[in-house]
Amino acid sequence: MDSGQVHPGSLAEQLREDVEEQIVTGAYGPGARLDEVELAAAFSVSRTPAREALIQLGAAGFIEKRQRKGWVVADIPANRLCEMFEVMAELEAMCARLAARRGTEADHQAILAAHEACRQACEAKDPDAYFRLNEDFHFAIYNASQNQFLIDQARVLQRRLRPYRRLQLRVRSRIGKSFEEHEAIVNAIMAGDADAASALLKAHVVVQGERFADLVASLEACKRAAQ
Repeated sequence: MDSGQVHPGSLAEQLREDVEEQIVTGAYGPGARLDEVELAAAFSVSRTPAREALIQLGAAGFIEKRQRKGWVVADIPANRLCEMFEVMAELEAMCARLAARRGTEADHQAILAAHEACRQACEAKDPDAYFRLNEDFHFAIYNASQNQFLIDQARVLQRRLRPYRRLQLRVRSRIGKSFEEHEAIVNAIMAGDADAASALLKAHVVVQGERFADLVASLEACKRAAQ
C-alpha cells in the first residue's frame, strides 16, 4: 500500500469528529437528516467513510435511524446531558481512586507527561490543542486504574460526551481553571491519596450550578448562530 494513502478508517474517524462538532454547535440541529451521499460530497470523501462515520455516530448516540427518514440528529435535553456528566464524574472519580492506589511508576510518568503537555497548551492559549491533550490526561488516569472493565466503560461515555466537553472548554477562563484542577488531581494521585484524588476528579468533571448554566448557554448561543 502506498504510504501516502489515507486509510478509509482514518477518513471515517475524521469525518465523525467533524460531524460531531457540527452537531454540538448546532449546525446540524436536532431532527436534521444526515445522508451519506450529501456528507460525502460536503466533506469531499467517498461514500464508504461517510457510511462508516454515520454508523459510528449512531453507535455513540449522536444520531438515530428513523423509518422513512434515515439517520437524523438526536435531541439530547439539557437534563439528560447533566445526568450523563454525573455518571461520567463518578466513573472518573473511581479511576482516580484506583490510580492513586494501584498506579505504577510508568503510569505516574504517563500522567505527569500528559499534565505537562496540557500546561504548554494552556500557556499557549490554544483551546484545540488543550482539548486533545486534556483527553490524553484523562486517558492516562483511566489506564492507571489497572481495571480494564472500568477503562472501557469510561472511554465509551467519554466519547459520547466528547463534543460537549470540548464546548465546555470554550467558556471564558475555563482552560486555566481546568489546568489548576488537573494540578491538584495529579498531586493527590502522586501522593497516593485515593480519597482526595477521587473527590477532586469528580468535581473537575461534573457540570452543575454555574458551570452547567454556562454550558447550556454556550449550546443555545451556538444553535442561534447556526439558524
